[in-house]
Amino acid sequence: MVKAKTANSRSVVVGVFEDRQRAQQCVEELRRSGFREDQVSLVSKGQEGEVQAQGNKAITGAAAGAAVGAGAAALASLGMTFGIIPVIGPILAVGPLAAALISAAGGAAAGGLVGALVGLGIPEEEAKYYEGELHGGRTLVTVHADGRYDEAYAIIHRFGAYNYETAATRTGTATAKAEGGTTVQVREEELHARKQPVQAGEVRVHKDVVTEQKTLQVPVQREEVVVERHPVAGHQASTGDIRPGEEIRIPVKEEQVRVEKEAVVKEEVKVGKRKVQDTETVGGTVRKEEVRVEQEGDVNVRGDTKSSTPRKK
Repeated sequence: MVKAKTANSRSVVVGVFEDRQRAQQCVEELRRSGFREDQVSLVSKGQEGEVQAQGNKAITGAAAGAAVGAGAAALASLGMTFGIIPVIGPILAVGPLAAALISAAGGAAAGGLVGALVGLGIPEEEAKYYEGELHGGRTLVTVHADGRYDEAYAIIHRFGAYNYETAATRTGTATAKAEGGTTVQVREEELHARKQPVQAGEVRVHKDVVTEQKTLQVPVQREEVVVERHPVAGHQASTGDIRPGEEIRIPVKEEQVRVEKEAVVKEEVKVGKRKVQDTETVGGTVRKEEVRVEQEGDVNVRGDTKSSTPRKK
């Protein structure tokens, strides 16, 4: 369900219907909801030879049944008008839009649908789109909402209508162009990569104590006693007495090495993160639509016919 535009600057709601009967049912529902006859319009294309304009609100007898049909018969009381729009051909219309399309003189369209819609406040680009839809066999319903835009919008779209803005959301629908050609949207899927950070791992930095044996070469000094003897020839002793046990004490010193340990800083380790740019190749299976033109019988097809294949009989 497409949400109505509550802030729409114009008061005219336009809906395009693939099925004329659904459009007629929508018009009846709009009338039951209180919209007047001069507010609601319906415009539909007739088949070639189906409608012959013979004045306002007049058609030939046999064509009347074919053009109006069982569903449209209920709309006859609204003033069904028949005429011919150049390029588009026979049309049948109901409501104020019919008066804008069909001249009172001879039942032929005085102007085009584009001019009539522009006169209602519809932008020209949208009006050309709606004329192309009508040319393609669709049915248009317009409502002069007069302050009830959301309500009219909801009713029209509840019966399956679309408009210029919502047509792009319809899947697999061919959109008619104003020139009379039909546009088929050819789509294909595209791959889009989306990146998100994920944890790929973790790095722990810690210290362990390792024991190892080290040796140092330390020069040390020590004292030694040197004993020298010299012969003395006949000197008189300083003392006459000879005493036993006479001795001399000489202290002998040496250096000793004492090992002490001290913690010193040998290295600093700085831990951080940085971003590294890399490229990964990703892929996937995508689908796309191809246009195939089938030919049956003796038909000339101009343009790109690479995908053209003859239809088997």
